[in-house]
Amino acid sequence: MKRLLMVAYHFPPLAGSSGILRTLSFARHLPALGWEPLVLTAHPRAYARVSNDLLKDVAPGTVVERAFAVDTARHLALMGRYPGALARPDRWAAWWLGAVPRGLRMIRKYQPAAIWSTYPIATAHTIGQTLHRLSGLPWVADFRDPMAQDGYPEDPKTWKSFQRIEEGALRNAARSVFVTPGAARLYHERYPDVPRERLAVIENGYDEDSFTPLDTSPAGSAPLLNGTITLLHSGVVYTSERDPTQFFQALRRMLDAGSLRPRELRVRLRASAHESVLKPMVATYRLEDVVELAPPIPYRDALQEMLRADGLLVLQAANCNSQVPAKVYEYFRCGRPIIGLTDPAGDTATVLRNAGVNDIARLDSVEEIAVVLRRFLDKIRDGKAASPAANFVAEASRLNRSRELAALLDRLPG
Repeated sequence: MKRLLMVAYHFPPLAGSSGILRTLSFARHLPALGWEPLVLTAHPRAYARVSNDLLKDVAPGTVVERAFAVDTARHLALMGRYPGALARPDRWAAWWLGAVPRGLRMIRKYQPAAIWSTYPIATAHTIGQTLHRLSGLPWVADFRDPMAQDGYPEDPKTWKSFQRIEEGALRNAARSVFVTPGAARLYHERYPDVPRERLAVIENGYDEDSFTPLDTSPAGSAPLLNGTITLLHSGVVYTSERDPTQFFQALRRMLDAGSLRPRELRVRLRASAHESVLKPMVATYRLEDVVELAPPIPYRDALQEMLRADGLLVLQAANCNSQVPAKVYEYFRCGRPIIGLTDPAGDTATVLRNAGVNDIARLDSVEEIAVVLRRFLDKIRDGKAASPAANFVAEASRLNRSRELAALLDRLPG
């Protein structure tokens, strides 16, 4: 069996990031496909929040080594301030200092056939590229999001560091992997001299094993609230990329116009990570009886909640048209009706339509949201809301995505 050195910041016991699941599922499924994972990750002190609920999903015997790492903002700040150079390309830049020597020791000991690193965090790619340069092993650079974008990162020096890292990956990695076709097109246009065959797409997905222990009895799938339609958004609500302002305005307009009745709808934003921003917004639009800001819960409890929701909510702004929230694939597996507030021209809308989801409105259009939401609620009330297409859902499993990665690894140059 060949071995793969996997450089990933997001790994259990880190809590609060869906990015964990891509690395974790690859690590679980690759052994059956001929590749043994060797995980090089960060020491848990670097994580702002930890949880043990996903540690049991790390397969017994998996090699996991945790290198020295700190969070500049938490560990190296003085009175809340720290030099920008210590947080460039990101706040975990010091991870490189511990991960490179640890990775070289792992390479000497385990003799992997290839290196795989995943962004974000940007430092993971700096580690992957350094280990590639020092060892000569082929390197696969995994981009869960595009890196240097228009206006992101805001700091010009950080943006330049992102640009250098992504260019280094595109030019030096044997393969650069993206999670959406739009991201692959973006990078093909940005680096036209890089051979197209070195760019690949492996989408995100869901892990069937995560759903196996869930309660599928009538009690386990009972509505969250009797007599009230519950619309659930599970995961981070970014204040730019998933700005709910127009959604809240549409709710207020519908309530004022009488097209949304009191207590007809409860919007639950689970683990938004931005309650301090969202709570004043909810108060501004007087939506305290409609919008609920719910705290984080263990991963499988969150999946169980999705199974019980009357509808699932997708938020994705037009500035993320080359991205698809990883949570969407778990939404598909839950089989619940989905409403997407996103740009119809973006990759998120495309994957929703491919799954048979057609209740889509622009996130920045109050008028469209009001019309599509009312239609969506009526279909739920009448029992006519469609679930994602079963054949599409079956193809979106993490096992299938792992097969795609294993096939890509098998084709790497020696």
